[in-house]
Amino acid sequence: MNIGFIGLGVMGRPMAGHLIDAGHTLHLNRVKDASQFLVDKGGKALDTAKAVAAASEVVILMVPDTPDVEAVLFGKDGVAEGLKAGSLVIDMSSISPVATKAFAEKIEALGCDYVDAPVSGGEVGARNAALTIMCGGKPDAFERARPLFEKMGKNITLVGGVGDGQTAKVANQIIVGLTIEAVAEALSFAKKAGADPAKVREALMGGFAQSRILELHGERMIKRTFDPGFRIRLHRKDLSLAIDAARSLNVALPNTAATQQLMNSALALGDGEKDHSALIRTLEAMAGDKT
Repeated sequence: MNIGFIGLGVMGRPMAGHLIDAGHTLHLNRVKDASQFLVDKGGKALDTAKAVAAASEVVILMVPDTPDVEAVLFGKDGVAEGLKAGSLVIDMSSISPVATKAFAEKIEALGCDYVDAPVSGGEVGARNAALTIMCGGKPDAFERARPLFEKMGKNITLVGGVGDGQTAKVANQIIVGLTIEAVAEALSFAKKAGADPAKVREALMGGFAQSRILELHGERMIKRTFDPGFRIRLHRKDLSLAIDAARSLNVALPNTAATQQLMNSALALGDGEKDHSALIRTLEAMAGDKT
């Protein structure tokens, strides 16, 4: 299949690599030194998103935020200018569910299909083709995309119509963000109380507080290994999407708002590019712990 792939960052590079390894022809935009290996593997570098769309049956986006998706799709020399009727656009970025519905409407007006398919699993999941992929779109468009998703992920779910994949991703980020904050609070409390946080974590892993986040991110907090992973800056963006959507729905998300504020503080402290487990550093700073 001729596939366009736009967004060759930490997540996009391994995802695109899996598709090339599966035998697909990839047309790439924004190739930089870090993604040159994809061209060496057979990918074709093109100058514009429009050219990528014109050469492809399916165009996949994996870019940071809502304005980036809008610019790639509808900006000058954007994807929309190069699409042929019958093409499929798959947005695997994590962006606004409301904006997603508007983008899909414009793409569908061109005679094309649109699936939103944000992912969870981080860089490790992308490298191991083990991502969780949450999809929104028409069932036939989803089935057309499924063989590609199966090269990049393991847990692949059609949640509902366009935008529902993004809604599921926002819900995922609420749970992950609040759980990281809870683990960080617990371990920083244990440390301040004079207990060994590593031993406290070990004890909690055998009880009802056990979770994947306590296991993995709790270990990062104790070992101080804060290389991303998933950056606090990007997680703050996702919680901002949750707050914005909640405002439009008149839904209260009090703990999501509090965690977003802690992430604002983390960025103010210069930790925005660290893994989201580094949120413990913000709580420690608030407690006067400078270690």
